[in-house]
Amino acid sequence: MGIWRSAVIAASISTSTTALVLASTVASATEAGRQTYHLPSQSLAASLRAVAIASGRSIAAPADLVRGKRAPSLDGDFAPEDAIAALLDGSGLRLRVVGTGLVIERDTAVQEAASADESGSEIVVTGSRIRGAPVASPVIRLDQQDMRNAGQTSVAEAARSIPQNFGGGQNPGVGANVPAASGVNVGSASTINLRGLGSDATLTLLNGHRLAYNGSRQGIDVSAIPLGIVDRIEIVADGASALYGSDAVAGVANIILKRDYDGLETRANLGGSTDGGNFQQQYGAVAGKRWGSGGLVAAYEFARNTDILSDDRSYAASRPGVTLYPALRRHAVALAGHQALTDTLSFEMDALFNKRWSLSGFPLNAAGNLAISRTEQRSTSRSFAVAPSLKLDLGKAWRLSLSGVYGEEKVDLHSDSYAGASQTSANFICYCNSGRSVELAADGSLFRLPGGPVKLAIGAGYRDNRLNAFRGTGNLNNVNRSQDSYYTYGELNLPLVSARQGIAGIDRLNLSGAVRYERYPGVDAVATPKLGIIYAPVADIAIKGSWGRSFRAPTLFQQYQARSALLYPAASLGGTGYPASATVLLVQGGNPALKPERAGTWTATIEFTPHMVPGLRLQLGYFSTRYTDRIVTPISFQAQALSNPLYAGQVTRAPGATTVAAAIANAAQFFNVSGQVYNPGAVVAIVDNSNLNAGRQSIRGIDLLAGYRTDLGSNRGTLGVSLNASYLESNQQLTPGAPILEKAGTLFNPPHWRGRGSVTWSKGALTLNATASHIGGVEDVRSTPALSIDGMNTVDFTARYTFGAVRGPLHGLELSLTLQNAFDAHPTTIATSVYSDTAYDSTNYSPVGRYIGFGIAKSW
Repeated sequence: MGIWRSAVIAASISTSTTALVLASTVASATEAGRQTYHLPSQSLAASLRAVAIASGRSIAAPADLVRGKRAPSLDGDFAPEDAIAALLDGSGLRLRVVGTGLVIERDTAVQEAASADESGSEIVVTGSRIRGAPVASPVIRLDQQDMRNAGQTSVAEAARSIPQNFGGGQNPGVGANVPAASGVNVGSASTINLRGLGSDATLTLLNGHRLAYNGSRQGIDVSAIPLGIVDRIEIVADGASALYGSDAVAGVANIILKRDYDGLETRANLGGSTDGGNFQQQYGAVAGKRWGSGGLVAAYEFARNTDILSDDRSYAASRPGVTLYPALRRHAVALAGHQALTDTLSFEMDALFNKRWSLSGFPLNAAGNLAISRTEQRSTSRSFAVAPSLKLDLGKAWRLSLSGVYGEEKVDLHSDSYAGASQTSANFICYCNSGRSVELAADGSLFRLPGGPVKLAIGAGYRDNRLNAFRGTGNLNNVNRSQDSYYTYGELNLPLVSARQGIAGIDRLNLSGAVRYERYPGVDAVATPKLGIIYAPVADIAIKGSWGRSFRAPTLFQQYQARSALLYPAASLGGTGYPASATVLLVQGGNPALKPERAGTWTATIEFTPHMVPGLRLQLGYFSTRYTDRIVTPISFQAQALSNPLYAGQVTRAPGATTVAAAIANAAQFFNVSGQVYNPGAVVAIVDNSNLNAGRQSIRGIDLLAGYRTDLGSNRGTLGVSLNASYLESNQQLTPGAPILEKAGTLFNPPHWRGRGSVTWSKGALTLNATASHIGGVEDVRSTPALSIDGMNTVDFTARYTFGAVRGPLHGLELSLTLQNAFDAHPTTIATSVYSDTAYDSTNYSPVGRYIGFGIAKSW
């Protein structure tokens, strides 16, 4: 009777809301302690059921936690606690001992960094190469429901809302007066720029895969990914080169696609800004099919918007005719699939295609009359990527994977000027990027410690990037270069103490370490380590710390950008005591001798998840990055090139005619702007303002993340509250001996404060969301004294209603209404100097204004 009772109640694991597996009365089971198990890889519920029956121990497991998860095979003699720990390995769950009972619960150490892949039990973790490993670095997570509830309709829009992300870098709204170091708009791509360290210092992945770079800055265009297929965005806001290699200085953003989706959903969104312009249309579909051994999901998205002109915005009207946000039109396709080829071998494939057109412009006259004279900038962007992989289960919790990626991103940019209807100039360039990589990796368990299995991940690979910056056949400014790299890495995870050991003052203690060696032939070789610790004195509190080194290899454009030589009068570059005929040769452009930028990072985080308040999670973290050997143009004030002693190292005085001739010969172009005939003997100095490893940058700050979700009971629905706030300090020194300049809180740089909080209430078919955002003010340090520029505070409201009809036209129908920036907050006007300037800080503040949007979706 005891065996039957235990088996029956154990079976309820897979069906009840919270199931309790009672102890068996079989004396031999409880007395023996250790049992011999021969369990195949099967559903986690079935394996737990088998352990409960064999051991006679009671197990409590919420069915929603174990549903859909698979357990690894289990062979050998195990105590009940060890058997269950082995079955939970990599599941995102953990075992807690309560008296003589065993409780299955969510592992809060990996809750924010991982979620179960719908195709099985595998845990996808951003911030670790080890499946299911806890991550010591802070992780920010945003899933598709969060985005939909906030009224967001694209990945780019969602990324721009994250407080740790800076709107400068490669983004469509960046104006022409933004310094090149803070932002640029080439092809209207949207990139992630964590902490304002640069789009090229944030590594953006698609399902863990690298993509081809965009433009000349080595950013990744996230607007190319249809939102319908995105499951979530995970951001590790910490240096991660020890795991992922170059570019992961500020952190890693991983856009994770849906692996399994069964059905068809179509969606349409329409909306516009109440101040004029920005009429948006978006139409999309996501379809998927899941079968016993695999699944396939595909999504398509078409979107377009009209431009926003300065004439329509009072704060920007001082420069009429300027495009504040370009007109855009795009098609995007993505797919994700997986198929089990045998019991141990599986195949996965991710693919992406995108085509985008953009149009912007500015006047060439003080009146801002585009009909008189103007410059038009038209771009066409095309990108695709394919990422196949094979995964082989080696047994004993080990897996071998072979993956590859090939991608291309081509941006054709036409910049044409007109006087009336007559074209006066035409400029064309194609930033044609391609990338390919292959990697062999393995991860699994080595042996067990009292706290759990010791896990190892190792891998090696090859990567090649190519840039063809093409300006036309025979053009001396063309760049056609490639850079390959070879790498190997290892990561170790040591669970020293776990909750099931019942040690007072130590609920969990976990150490992790990683190292990566990467060699760039002709550039340098770099080894980057990383260490992490997670210490939980009690189940409710976890203290995390991480330290590491990161790097960013020089971009191909920084290395091989065409060099130019310009001849100036000596006086215009600060020369004194020279005859009026004296000239100076200024050389600028790429530098093939550049070395990688390097950084040291560390973070300290405390997490609080009180069991007395289910659903509450608080995270407070400190971060610090010291960035050295930053690639800069060392002379920031050209008029002081000869007079400022800080620039002495870049000046060659009294060069001979041979040296002058060599400098001109090594340049793609020579421009004589001295106003006199070129005379080699009159050149009194050569000033080299080529790219150089000389800059230093330091950032530090605090992140606060909070989340709370609760059932209000009595049929009153559920309530969710979230908060993400960030405080940032940063400074930069361009060259040794140069003054240290504040960056955070200054014009065209991230503000000190940025935050976003939301409240979501759901009951049945209705979901209501209110979101408040704060972007702090900055100072315009271009003038003395500096001028204060006000920040922006916005409030958004979104409502979603899903009809509950069982059949008919209303079945699966969802209607949504969003009001963004409800009170029409707008940027503060700043001083401008030329016709093409945007009269506000376009890296921080949006010209969209109040936006009203309507959406309709249907599941078929």
